[in-house]
Amino acid sequence: MAQGQGDYRILHEADLRAYLAGLPDLKELLGGEPASWAITEVGDGNLNLVFIVKGARGGIAVKQALPYVRLVGESWPLPLSRAHYEYLALSRQAQLAPGLVPAVLHHNEDLALTAMELLEPHIIMRKGLVAATRYPRFVDDITTFMARTLFFTSDLALTAAEKKEAIAAFAGNHALCKITEDLIFTDPYRVAEQNRWTAPYLDGLAASLRDDMDLHVAVSRLKLKFMASPEALIHGDLHTGSIMVTDSQTRVIDPEFAFYGPMGFDVGAVLANLLMAFFASAGHERAPGERAAFEAWVLETVEQVWNQFARKFLDLWRAAAAGDAYPPSLFPGEKGAARLETERQAYMQRLFTDVVGFAAAKIIRRIFGLAHNIDFELIEPPKRRAVSEARAVGLARAMMVETGAFPSIADVIGAAQKLRDWMPELSG
Repeated sequence: MAQGQGDYRILHEADLRAYLAGLPDLKELLGGEPASWAITEVGDGNLNLVFIVKGARGGIAVKQALPYVRLVGESWPLPLSRAHYEYLALSRQAQLAPGLVPAVLHHNEDLALTAMELLEPHIIMRKGLVAATRYPRFVDDITTFMARTLFFTSDLALTAAEKKEAIAAFAGNHALCKITEDLIFTDPYRVAEQNRWTAPYLDGLAASLRDDMDLHVAVSRLKLKFMASPEALIHGDLHTGSIMVTDSQTRVIDPEFAFYGPMGFDVGAVLANLLMAFFASAGHERAPGERAAFEAWVLETVEQVWNQFARKFLDLWRAAAAGDAYPPSLFPGEKGAARLETERQAYMQRLFTDVVGFAAAKIIRRIFGLAHNIDFELIEPPKRRAVSEARAVGLARAMMVETGAFPSIADVIGAAQKLRDWMPELSG
């Protein structure tokens, strides 16, 4: 880890050029004279500056945390330490899931800055889904990433001491956790300044969320699970805007929300974003049925993501030297092995229940909270957008309040299919 060179300052193009020119390894990687480097600020996220730097020989991506939420401005301060936790998470993920995260080339704690390999010709997956692009490598890659990063940071693989030390290493990332706790589990269900939705068409639905006590109880249980269940190192923001793809590669980026939390949150986030892509698809149609094959692929992907994740996770559990949970000495012989396998299956069923609930919370948050998805936002006119959003919320409410009605991923898919052409009653 490189030591910082002076106090924190926001780097603009000239500052970044001079800074990189003073780093021999990166200067060599870029090639040519620093004055000739092309530097472009491309950050379209909610929190940070992101630069693409290209020289005669190669390119890099540079990310710098800002001392506030970029989407809102200086009125919402945010600690720079999130860059430290992102660096820690990327380093650990690279060990556990090699080739599925960008390589870190340089990190400066004082500047809250990280230089990484430039991912080209990768694009943000969400943009590809809006364009109805299918990605054949995605299922295998994302399930490998989740299975390995979650299993090997859990009590199923670690000793109790190792796990507690790992929790402590990320415990300071509470400011980012607070964003999740408020924006996902609280604000959409109350009057909050940052909330927004497709008005006036969803005004009635927004009001119903604020009055729905069954929903408030369900989301509060999920919030408690998020706050009090340090099961594994989770990415914490694993949506299709944090995944870069080509036909042959997948890279998971932006783990600045990483901490030790419930495994179902990451898996649920992936499934939620796929389900939102499914419901948004109708709004992007130019002719009825033209995206039918894409929508079928999305739902097949939803099914495969859960099934392959579960298979890989269980395979790791069966093969790995056990952590301090479920000690082998308690399950000797054929009888013990059979009983432990039954418990593994029960464990995965409990995890799936968490996944269903967290996926629902992620969907509702993206429609009524602060930061929205382009899956829906690019649909015009607004009334058409609201129809797609209301369908997604219809599924999400059922998943959160009636979680027991979704014992399998097939039940989630079946419910989504039934809502595909449902015409909700809209306000306005």
